[in-house]
Amino acid sequence: MTSPESTSYLAFDLGASTSRAILGTLNGNVLEMVELHRFATPVLEEDDQLFWDLDVMWTELQVGLEKALAASSDLRSLSVDSWAVDYVTLNATGEPVRNPYCYRDPRTQGVMERSFETVSAEDIYTVTGIQFLPFNTLYQMMVERDKEANLFATTHLTIADFLNYQFSGVKAIEVSMASTTQMMDVHSRQWSTSLLERFGMAASEWPDIVKSGSRLGPALQAPEVEVIATCSHDTGSAVAATPAASGEENWAFISCGTWSCMGAERIDPLLTDAARTAGFTNEAGLDETIRYLKNLTGLWALQECMREWRRSGPLEWSDLQAEAQEARARFQGLQPPTINLEDSRFLARGPMASRIKDYCREYNLGVPDNRGEIVLAVLSSIAESYARTLIELESTTGIVYKRIHLFGGGSQNTLLCQLTANALDREIVAGPAEATAMGNLLIQARTMGDFSPGTRIRDIVRHSSDLGVYFPDSERN
Repeated sequence: MTSPESTSYLAFDLGASTSRAILGTLNGNVLEMVELHRFATPVLEEDDQLFWDLDVMWTELQVGLEKALAASSDLRSLSVDSWAVDYVTLNATGEPVRNPYCYRDPRTQGVMERSFETVSAEDIYTVTGIQFLPFNTLYQMMVERDKEANLFATTHLTIADFLNYQFSGVKAIEVSMASTTQMMDVHSRQWSTSLLERFGMAASEWPDIVKSGSRLGPALQAPEVEVIATCSHDTGSAVAATPAASGEENWAFISCGTWSCMGAERIDPLLTDAARTAGFTNEAGLDETIRYLKNLTGLWALQECMREWRRSGPLEWSDLQAEAQEARARFQGLQPPTINLEDSRFLARGPMASRIKDYCREYNLGVPDNRGEIVLAVLSSIAESYARTLIELESTTGIVYKRIHLFGGGSQNTLLCQLTANALDREIVAGPAEATAMGNLLIQARTMGDFSPGTRIRDIVRHSSDLGVYFPDSERN
């Protein structure tokens, strides 16, 4: 259809730290976005275990919908995206049996390793193509199977898909999210019945897998608004909004938020031994693509440091960046300590600044003296992890990636962008910071038929974004 003069859509972008309701209005080939509502993603700590507070989360989403209906008389649709792997267990009446566990809960420790006694890592990877992480849904389900048999569970929904179900009344798992569970066959894009049976589970415990951009039906709270399963996995929505030009070749991406996801878009999975041992994952993307990527620690360590430092008074991210720039000047070209942020000590919530200092002492690295040096060390370590991953990415794919698109919250950190350009020795295109919300909104718009003929999602992203470009210092000097 011909695009109306202006149409609006609502994206609920749920992050592991902060969640937002964002209203997007499409005017021709430009998407304008307004944040309507923001809230801290609610975590419950009970008896040393971590859960997501569904009641609080759902209440906040309803507030977001009310604000969107008040702000727009032509709201067409809504969709929820979130982080991966965590899920809600439902009973026969479709109600949650308890709050869902947070992936940082320690209950899956050692489960992944024990799973290999039943099915080898090679066999799991051949079927699913998914990176081995100790909190993957598969291993969470093994814990539930063994320790919570009294739940009377009838079905499960991942976080975003559960909230889309709350809006629409339709139980479905969107394919980009389903792929992250390590239970989906990467070739058929359906649940792997044979794999689940070997683990004593049934595919029937999970709803049907639907394509990205599927209509779920009218919102129960506002029947004039359509509920759409866009890419329920936030990284899927973000990669869909990569501002690559039509015909641009050999580009890679980094989605940088609490986690970093670095990789390339492919048309088929890469399931070699080299890909598996290097830790790459093959996640389903929009339009039958594959997101061949590696999950890395992103800004998590700094987010935890910020949470701790704010107890002493107000503090903004711009303050930390300025302090890190001052620390960098003091180093006078010397390399700050490089920290392995994948070390298990950095996974859980807690006193992150102390853990960083302890790590540096343990490995005889220069111990950061102040906040600026801690921030610089973490940012430099993130950039170095990107450099190592680029080597692995190019080695496993046989492709040299000329340009790296870095989007998400990390794209706003100019120091991180420059450190990344230096570490990778590549051109870095930074932005959009709101790639996930843009992808979510634009998949909705396309599904609703509101694009002008021949328009691509990525065309609109470029028209709607202020992008930064960073070159290695070696090229600028």
